[in-house]
Amino acid sequence: MFNSYNPRATATYQRINIETSMHTIDKHQIVSLLLDGLMESIGTARGALVRKDVSAKCAAVSKALRILQEGLSTGLDKVDGGELAANLEALYDYCINRLILANARNDDVIFQEVQRLIEPVLQGWKGMYPPSKAAPAATEPAVTAATVAHTGFGSAQHRSMNAYADFSLAGA
Repeated sequence: MFNSYNPRATATYQRINIETSMHTIDKHQIVSLLLDGLMESIGTARGALVRKDVSAKCAAVSKALRILQEGLSTGLDKVDGGELAANLEALYDYCINRLILANARNDDVIFQEVQRLIEPVLQGWKGMYPPSKAAPAATEPAVTAATVAHTGFGSAQHRSMNAYADFSLAGA
């Protein structure tokens, strides 16, 4: 009567769930998901490094790089974001270079450095708009400098979330 577990069916369901939620999720939540995914990917790379699992480490670093390049950097509003957007862009570029170096050298210290650099951004982002303080659907949340810096999603929003879905499902 019941079928056995089917990873492809599960992955398809998760992808549909993420794509559907894209229409109800706000830009703040998208950035939060991307930052969480970035930290998770770096943690996975570090674990794979300890286990000497080269393919898992490379896959996790690739995922982290894609989040930085296609998600977070693409989402920056370089016109209205001002100095904050420029600083975040510089931070993301630096993290990209450091992740590539950490991967090539198998250097956990560099992976830790990137995590230490991203952690305050993640905590600040989450503290700026806590989930318990969700804005009503009819009104937009208050605009802050950080929100402006990261609201260049426009048509790239769907691509970024699809990329995040690909990241989430890569292990499924």
